[in-house]
Amino acid sequence: MSKKIIGDPLIINGRKLSLSKAVRAGDFVYLTGQVPMKNGVVITEGSIEEQTRIVLDEIKNTLIEAGCELQDVIKAMVWLKNKEDFPGFNSIYGEYFDHDPPARSAVVSDLLVDVLVEVEVVAYKPEL
Repeated sequence: MSKKIIGDPLIINGRKLSLSKAVRAGDFVYLTGQVPMKNGVVITEGSIEEQTRIVLDEIKNTLIEAGCELQDVIKAMVWLKNKEDFPGFNSIYGEYFDHDPPARSAVVSDLLVDVLVEVEVVAYKPEL
């Protein structure tokens, strides 16, 4: 089994991070936790629904780079800043995973300082 880095190095707010956007290991693709970002700038404003949509769009784009689609996601891990945001998050999440959704875990985390949500996914897509 080989390991392949997906995407360019991650640069957030002008700083290169020591992690990969995604890694393919055999038939699995592991995405780094995604916070709301556009063009390398963290988005700290907006509702949970707006931030969730940004996060899931970025995940979708990264999956495409890896040769996958949202339907290939088998596991999602979610961190929310506020437990009260779960219904808003869940309504948007359901739009993206409306058929055969992946397994999912969700927790509230104090580590989310400037954003409301972070999502990490694992996809399964056999290499051709």
